[in-house]
Amino acid sequence: MSERKFTGKHAAAVFIGAFGVIIGVNILLAVSAIKTFPGLEVKNSYVASQEFNTRLHEQEALGWSVRADAAGGLVTLSITDQAGQPVEVADLKAVVGRATHVKEDIEPVFTFDGTAYVAKAELGDGNWNIRMVARAEDGTEFTQRVVLHVKG
Repeated sequence: MSERKFTGKHAAAVFIGAFGVIIGVNILLAVSAIKTFPGLEVKNSYVASQEFNTRLHEQEALGWSVRADAAGGLVTLSITDQAGQPVEVADLKAVVGRATHVKEDIEPVFTFDGTAYVAKAELGDGNWNIRMVARAEDGTEFTQRVVLHVKG
């Protein structure tokens, strides 16, 4: 029985194979990250950072709380004031989507039913984010990301 020797060619093949796998995985992850990146949130992050505290204080002064629920093909957004009373806003826009990608993002049309905002939306099980922008009667903008856990 002849003994096989580990030669320089074998070492080169192992070296090239290992780094080939590492580079291939990195390329795959980079392409996946680029495909799922939703884009810029703001045009100028410096300007947005300068206005952040002002917007935060205005939003906190409203005293609103938001809760989301999903059942029976409906998504419900409950916006309440400090006293726990329902709030009817001047304008409401929301995007419902997964936290990890934008493929399933939808913009349901919410209508106020006297106690909460309701929209038709069939959501699969798992974690969802509702990125909402509401405007108070006085023009104050209220933005929030509301986490929604859907169980089947």
